[in-house]
Amino acid sequence: MTDFISGLQLSELFYKEVVKHILESEFPELKYSVGLIGSGSEVLGFDTPQSTDHCWGLRLLLFLCETDYRKNREKISNVLSERLPYKFRGYSTNFSEQDDEGDQWLEEIEEGPVNHKIEIFSLKSFFKQYLDIDTDDEMNALDWLTFSEQKLRTIKSGKIFHDDLGLNRIRKRFDYYPKDVWLYLLASQWRRISQEEAFVGRCGDVGDELGSKIIAARLVGDVMRLCFLIEKEYAPYSKWFGTAFSRLKCAKKLTPLFNKVLSAQNWKIREKHLSSAYEEIAKMHNKLDITKPLPTKVSRFHSRPYLIIHGDLFVTEIKKKIKSRAIKNIKVNIGSVNQFSDSTDVRCNTKLTRKLKILYK
Repeated sequence: MTDFISGLQLSELFYKEVVKHILESEFPELKYSVGLIGSGSEVLGFDTPQSTDHCWGLRLLLFLCETDYRKNREKISNVLSERLPYKFRGYSTNFSEQDDEGDQWLEEIEEGPVNHKIEIFSLKSFFKQYLDIDTDDEMNALDWLTFSEQKLRTIKSGKIFHDDLGLNRIRKRFDYYPKDVWLYLLASQWRRISQEEAFVGRCGDVGDELGSKIIAARLVGDVMRLCFLIEKEYAPYSKWFGTAFSRLKCAKKLTPLFNKVLSAQNWKIREKHLSSAYEEIAKMHNKLDITKPLPTKVSRFHSRPYLIIHGDLFVTEIKKKIKSRAIKNIKVNIGSVNQFSDSTDVRCNTKLTRKLKILYK
């Protein structure tokens, strides 16, 4: 059995030891960029041996200038099919045909052309397909709010192995949200917390421990997403959400509290540990120094005996710091598509998420 190697490392070795030499030999004047960004757990650095069962392997994205993309992409792809070895580091270079879900897997062959996974794009065609943007245009607030955060993370992650065309310069534009967009997202995330923070106790108070647990779990997820925003890291989708959270600076302190919230058998204990988590994120907020210092201790929800951090106080103060007229004109506190929808069919459909700009007008 082949020893596991991370997909990103494998792809880099594949380029440097095989593909680079084919391109230099067959197309010595070719200017290109090559690397591995975009979809795939290996791009995020989260792949394991289990990942090798589909859509994983000797993959590369090869970027050409517009002229070469129009004239030579098919020729280059065919040359690679003819000249690639059948195996590299014990892994097949050949992939199956796509199934109905668009998945492929490694499929060994001993003769004929290789059905490789060296996908060829121009810079424009890739970003148009992946994020529905023109790289020549400036991105505005509504663009940022309707980008999939998972996709933003996969642009920032990954690695470029060779860059004649300035791909890294384009990637740099996606390092993180512009400041005022970030402030709006922070405010919107605090708003989500404020809307349900009293309900853990209210449900429990009427004997609905199941309802209290469900809301507590939602709030844990909301606080975790707020942590990503505070540390200025894109949050991946659900499969890797907890894994990525564990790599945040705050995870060491907050994870034990979250586990206690989720395992609590009555609402009072649940509320106690949620309160500790709220107080930690309030301290984290104050360390950002973007507003005046805000209370870091929980207190009662009006006259009711439920302890909350009063998320709306954070919303109000953060929004005071937004300068962008375009963002000030947004009247709803729904945040980005990643905050108001957890539908995979929405988040993964770039054309659909871009249509959601209408919600902010």
